[in-house]
Amino acid sequence: MSTTTKSPKKVARAAYKIATSTLPQYAHRYSPQKFTQPQLFVCLVLKIFFKTDYRGIAAILNDSPDLRKCFNLKTVPHFTTLQKTSKRLLSLKLAHKLLRNTVDDSTIDLAAVDSTGLEAGHISHYFVRRKRAKELETYENTQYKRFPKLAVVCDCKNHLILSVITTRGPSVDVNQFCKTLQPAVGHCAIKHLLADAGYDSEKNHQYARDVHHIKTTIPARHGRPTLTEKPLRGKYREQMRTNFDKEAYGQRWQVETVFSMIKRNFGSALRARTYWSQNREMMWLAITHNIAIILLIKELFYRAGQTPYILPFALGASEDKSGYCSLPVTYFFRPRRVCLL
Repeated sequence: MSTTTKSPKKVARAAYKIATSTLPQYAHRYSPQKFTQPQLFVCLVLKIFFKTDYRGIAAILNDSPDLRKCFNLKTVPHFTTLQKTSKRLLSLKLAHKLLRNTVDDSTIDLAAVDSTGLEAGHISHYFVRRKRAKELETYENTQYKRFPKLAVVCDCKNHLILSVITTRGPSVDVNQFCKTLQPAVGHCAIKHLLADAGYDSEKNHQYARDVHHIKTTIPARHGRPTLTEKPLRGKYREQMRTNFDKEAYGQRWQVETVFSMIKRNFGSALRARTYWSQNREMMWLAITHNIAIILLIKELFYRAGQTPYILPFALGASEDKSGYCSLPVTYFFRPRRVCLL
């Protein structure tokens, strides 16, 4: 069971610890050094969390001194500084590194891959479906030709996003399978991967099974309908028809839950207008989603209080001989490594 925290202070603390362990303090040795890169990273995460724009998050931080104390921000940056920082921080290589540091480098028993479309602007549904005239009962239908598209690989156990690619839709999913999976296998050992029929391809099975040794479950439904006795092309696609794992495939809907969480918590419409800025905003959505997640494990939930937990050193604090640090906290992150003393 997973949920996202509603506390901006907890989000700010977690984002600051992740950014401190990932980003250098300053972008250049001769920079003004008025703000650190981790502080600017937290501002951009809070922008997504509050569902506002650059001017809006600057105003919120200016009115929230207690929130700024969570990541040692004394002066609120100008909104143009945040816009330029977003463009610099979310280069493809650094964006995947930031997303990777929000997830444990451990074994994933069950993962799922899928994609979803987002709205390119805040438009009233009245203008999407309205009557042509008062005298006519017919409705005018508006069709979107292009829209931002987000494809993810997620952990079915805790809804953490393992990898992300951003594209334009409408487009088919079958040729995006390898691109979406590649960043995830670089830092996680995935045992079983689920996908819907849109990813059905013998090439995709071979890439996951033969290259990365990942078991795949994808319904074999591409192509023309054929007789049951006639074998499909490709041994893996034939296995999907003869030996399909229905019990495991029943968990594929967990990736739909991830999309629902993102759209409900942070909105389904992007504020960015250009192609590259929309890609960056979708990447911020995925990073903020991972940071905001808190797993509710019954054994830990009822005994939380001031019980000391063992947290990974990557989240900050001093390291002891075992490589872990003990802190009395009331929330926890990276749940698979959390255990009671």
